[in-house]
Amino acid sequence: MTESSTRPAGVDTTLVGRSYAPREIYEVSRVKIAEMAEATGATHPAHTDPDAAWALGHADVVAPPTFAVVLAQRAEQAYVASPESGIDFSRVVHAEERFVHHRPIVAGDRLRTTVHVDKIVERGGITLVTTRAEIADDADTPVSTVTSVLAVRGADK
Repeated sequence: MTESSTRPAGVDTTLVGRSYAPREIYEVSRVKIAEMAEATGATHPAHTDPDAAWALGHADVVAPPTFAVVLAQRAEQAYVASPESGIDFSRVVHAEERFVHHRPIVAGDRLRTTVHVDKIVERGGITLVTTRAEIADDADTPVSTVTSVLAVRGADK
């Protein structure tokens, strides 16, 4: 029997402390920022008008604060979708999201995201998985930290 076949079904708690290195560089575009602004109802002109963004001191249009979740969720897939995680995404509910922004995200940024599995706790048949996505730019300067909690229902829930 292999190790994976002897492990109980469900979320693998032994992955706490594991990090998933960036798999891609995400190039932030004006179009993607405008799409997020429209989807979230962010109406400030700095999200779509370069002149308005420049007037505020930004290098280009500035993303709404929740834009960081786009990068975080893309990067989290390296962990969540991996067979070793034991996560059945059809049983996942997004429970919490927190942002710490070190600087605004602007069009033209080239960003990398490293995902860390910080905590896995089971409560009443639901497994709470806490991940932390550290987003950095080309110079490896921190841009945003996104902490997510996923609630994974057990097979009998």
